[in-house]
Amino acid sequence: MVAALITGLSGLTLTDEERHFYREVRPAGLILFRRNVVAAEQLKRLVAEVREAVGRTDFLVLIDQEGGRVQRLKPPVARNLPAAAAYAGLFSSDAEKAKRAAFAVARLTAEELQTFGITMNCAPVVDLPVEGAHEIISDRAYGRDVDQVVVLAEAVAQGLMAGGVAPVIKHIPGHGRATADSHFALPVVTASRKELSATDFAPFKALAHLPAAMTAHVVYSAVDAEHPASTSENVTREVIRGEIGFDSLLMSDDLSMKALRGPMRARAEAVIAAGSDLALHCNGDLAEMRAAAAGVPRLQGRAAERFAAASACATRRDAYDRAEALQLLASLMGEPTPIV
Repeated sequence: MVAALITGLSGLTLTDEERHFYREVRPAGLILFRRNVVAAEQLKRLVAEVREAVGRTDFLVLIDQEGGRVQRLKPPVARNLPAAAAYAGLFSSDAEKAKRAAFAVARLTAEELQTFGITMNCAPVVDLPVEGAHEIISDRAYGRDVDQVVVLAEAVAQGLMAGGVAPVIKHIPGHGRATADSHFALPVVTASRKELSATDFAPFKALAHLPAAMTAHVVYSAVDAEHPASTSENVTREVIRGEIGFDSLLMSDDLSMKALRGPMRARAEAVIAAGSDLALHCNGDLAEMRAAAAGVPRLQGRAAERFAAASACATRRDAYDRAEALQLLASLMGEPTPIV
């Protein structure tokens, strides 16, 4: 059976100890970072070796390939991609073109990710940044208007799925108001429930039909003043599964982020107890990975069904106008139109 865990790797090759871990634990997926990539063939080989160790066809391979500041694959391994703010800028003058570009570039990105065996992209960001918030979101957002963010994020998600890559919307139920970076501290949002419902929660509610989401290590004091969303049963039950209506695959943000406290096993236990289907551990520290694995169950019941539905996204390969996608990408990047 599948362990309710996604983990990383320490470097460019699969060590014997990591191979044993993946073979023994059989986690739900692998997440890749810049430390795991030096060349295209090396990355393909690394992914293939992990897949072989796990021995399952439904194994998820994740990456953060948003574009802009958050892009794990870069030239010459993969194309540079625009930040979400580029689509927001285009939207103000030509909303239809911005929507078309968001879909086309995501479809192109999916094609590229699939060549490496990557089946899930931790994008799009659906957070709504506000004045005075920490810059951790800033240009990763598709705007500050709910309807605009929904239109562009939906286009990105559909483009990814059309190419066989499952999107992961983040950071549910909203990181845009956070005044701290949850990689280093625990943000606390004090806005009222009414205000959160009208703004932060709204785009996630509109996109609740998508196959996967990542929680936020953010305290929403109007719902649960003691725990961040990722470890809060109240936030998961009342807001994410309740008000927002998200009933697809739910994973935590990275367990190794400093917003969380306590031993790694306890962190993994906490996110699962709160209602996440999967715990996510990113830094590649094998001892921490083993501790996290000890704190998660095997996937079963509704969690297993959600996992299967997200995994099934990898089978699609819809036809698209690749030449147009390349032209739209070049335009967003301010580059010459490519010769196709």
